[in-house]
Amino acid sequence: MKSRLGALVFASFLIAPAFAQGDTVATVAGEPISREELERAVRPQLIEIENNRYEVLEQGLDGMISEKLLAKEAAARGVTVEQLRTTEIDGKIQQPTDDDARQLFEQNKAQLGNATFEDLKPRITAYLVNQRSAARQTEYLDELKKKYDTKISLEPPKIEVDTGGRASRGGDANAPVTIIAFSDYECPFCKRAETTVSQVMSTYGNQVRYVHRDFPLPFHAHAHEAAQAARCAGDQGKYWEYHDKLFQAQDLSTDNLKKIGSELGLDQPKLEQCISSGAHDDEINADVAAGSDVGVSGTPAFFINGRMLSGAQPFERFKEIIDGEIARRQAAAAAK
Repeated sequence: MKSRLGALVFASFLIAPAFAQGDTVATVAGEPISREELERAVRPQLIEIENNRYEVLEQGLDGMISEKLLAKEAAARGVTVEQLRTTEIDGKIQQPTDDDARQLFEQNKAQLGNATFEDLKPRITAYLVNQRSAARQTEYLDELKKKYDTKISLEPPKIEVDTGGRASRGGDANAPVTIIAFSDYECPFCKRAETTVSQVMSTYGNQVRYVHRDFPLPFHAHAHEAAQAARCAGDQGKYWEYHDKLFQAQDLSTDNLKKIGSELGLDQPKLEQCISSGAHDDEINADVAAGSDVGVSGTPAFFINGRMLSGAQPFERFKEIIDGEIARRQAAAAAK
């Protein structure tokens, strides 16, 4: 897969300059297909390739920076790099106890089949040692970056995405990080991602502004009406409360949409009239069009300060990007 990806990236650099944006790349029975049409059709894949390319560059740069920092500090101390690692990394991690290993075993027991704790204890212990070693290495390298004034100017690919004037929670427009999500209330992956989103918001508070934009998929029978209902609830000041209940609900039928409104104390006749009238169709359709324009083809899709993250990703992936964006904002402010 990686060799295929590399070939695609390399090919894109060779091919792209040969065409202007309006050039015809094919004709079918005399009807032209322009390069612009082609790129719009495959934009999600192109964005994924560019994101993967950045991640490869970022990982490579991190490795080069780490080597230089460790070599510089080792030379300053008159020791080898391996001796420095032993002292500052291996020697400063807390060795996992049996209780630590057993706790991890119990947390993952359902996925481990019939294996016993004693069977897996050596592997679990090794995993914990590697995990703690990686965390200590990151911590130590951060210390060295400050000591040796390390500046990183490699920038991730970003896509201009606006909020569409939609409701937000968390921080305001001045928050260092804005997450714009294109999501579908009937999508199981979106429901799973909501748990991660909640963790993000509880972890970062007002440092993150979160915006939901609707992207009901056409094969989800109730997704559009659910989005309509949430906006109608918003007309009565209960958008986020209704939004959260939609993601918790297993049933998104019209009757249950009304029931959710009743549970929230909404004016029922007003809610039902709003839903049936399609009062917010234009806004929902505008969200879908906006998502398609920036490469969204499935849900959920998140744009973290313009960095695209597709699918129900783990909290750690969000944290990695958010921490990087906050650090960039802080560095930019310090440089002024």
